[in-house]
Amino acid sequence: MMSDLRAAPCHASAYLARAAVTAPSPYNTQPWTFVAEDEDRGIEVHVDGARRLPLNDPSGREMVISCGAALLNIRLAMRHLGFNPVVEHFPRPPDPSFLARVTWGAYQPPTPEDERLFGALRRRHTAHGPFLAEPLPPSLTDDLREHARRARATLDFLTDRAGRRHLAELVRIAEDVRRSRPEYAAEQRRWTWWPGEPRCDGIPADADVTHPDVTDFPGRDYAGLTRMFPTPSQRRPARTGPVAILSTDRDDPAAWLRAGEALQRILLEAADHGVMAAFHTQPLEVPSLRVRIRQTLSGGAFPQMIFRLGYPALVQPLPRRPLAEVLRVAGAGLA
Repeated sequence: MMSDLRAAPCHASAYLARAAVTAPSPYNTQPWTFVAEDEDRGIEVHVDGARRLPLNDPSGREMVISCGAALLNIRLAMRHLGFNPVVEHFPRPPDPSFLARVTWGAYQPPTPEDERLFGALRRRHTAHGPFLAEPLPPSLTDDLREHARRARATLDFLTDRAGRRHLAELVRIAEDVRRSRPEYAAEQRRWTWWPGEPRCDGIPADADVTHPDVTDFPGRDYAGLTRMFPTPSQRRPARTGPVAILSTDRDDPAAWLRAGEALQRILLEAADHGVMAAFHTQPLEVPSLRVRIRQTLSGGAFPQMIFRLGYPALVQPLPRRPLAEVLRVAGAGLA
């Protein structure tokens, strides 16, 4: 009951923040800070600029998208409790890091869809490498497009061979740049750790033990396998899975935040069916390649995310920062 949640200071905000932090983020950087407002009247979503990736995400676009996904989780957690979230985007324009304020609206029982998506929060994980050969349910891609549309975004699946080959080539170009340039490799190493290290963020080097080039779409080489084995011993193009581009009609922080909410709705709907996403944002992090994708593959819309979908053979849940690091109380220190 809501009365129980409000019995302790910030109890409700802690509940919302625990839901929020299950959102995905590049390199699992978790670039967010939440602020519990006085008397638990609401929760604020702020971007944590110290966790920005200066080389891979200089504009902070992917960082804001991640916070948008966390914002969607907060909304679902409120709906799970039977309240309508009241969202104010960018409530303090002079402070662009203050992305949203969410307060408790009128009581309304959650819908079955609300409950399905909320129930998928902790089942959603990021996949790496090839998927199983099992095809997706025929209706799922239409459902995912509808989720994107309702969040005022567009989800396009690349169904023609020429489009997939073109996008795979751009991913290949961008990933080769990252592997060959020491500064990019250093940024990736900063967020990569080996088993046994006491990390609550970043990506474990053994997140996937297959060669990152085993599918048509090269993955990030967290373990440095391509230095030892430049080409994979086998390729599995048939297990790449459907490939999608998520786009918006504008390209500003408001659109990025909206893209994050759309992305999370898509990922949760997919996770409800046991389907996970493997991300390939490398060409979106190179301005010239992102322009090419916009001109040739996304119909003039601004591409915000690229991912494959499928049933993973194995997923490894990634750690999350403790609540004391991500939740503050308004006018006080860390919660």
